[in-house]
This record gives sequence, structure tokens and C-alpha cells, in this order.
Amino acid sequence: MVRSVTPPSDPAPIAATPAPPYTAVIFTSLRTDGDNGDDAMAVRMNELAARQLGYVGVESAREGVGITVSYWATEADAAAWKRVMEHAEAQRLGRELWYEKYVVRIATVTREYGS
Repeated sequence: MVRSVTPPSDPAPIAATPAPPYTAVIFTSLRTDGDNGDDAMAVRMNELAARQLGYVGVESAREGVGITVSYWATEADAAAWKRVMEHAEAQRLGRELWYEKYVVRIATVTREYGS
């Protein structure tokens, strides 16, 4: 089933996700010294991702180790985002300039709960 969620204009710190299942792309990173344009690119990537088919939301935190989780209706939607040309360029710059180390994990959310 393909779901399309309209992203909020001012996203909340905790993403409003649909009922499972959906896909989570977890990006964990250690930055190199200095910003080197990473913060501006992160803002741009969030804007661009929000316009992609199947985008659900994003959550991000950075205090030493950075963790950004983007949520997608399907794994195919997440894979399509990886192939967006401007995002591919940001990935290249990340490998060359911004990240000392990073790991990307793809997961299917099958259950969630909270308050």
C-alpha cells in the first residue's frame, strides 16, 4: 500500500508517522572539524526530501554523535530518495568534507507506541 503524507510546514521535533509498517532510514554520523556548509545542506535536504513521494517526516539530534532518522511510506520511496541527484551530491560532499565516519541503516517499523 502506498501512502502519501503531506509534511507540515513547521515540522515538530518528533515526526507524526502513519500506522506501521513504514520505512526508517537511520543516518548516524561523526562530523569532521568545522561546519564546511553541512548545516545549510541539511536544511536544503530536509526541504527537498519533504517534496518526495512517500516522505513521512524526519527527526534529528546532534550532541557529538549525530542521528537523523527519515521516515518513508515504503522502502522503494526511501530508495528513490537516495537516487535524487541533489541528494546524491550531498552524499558525495558528506563523504569528502563533513563526516569522519557514518553509517546508514534501513529498517521497517512494524510497531510503535508512546505518549
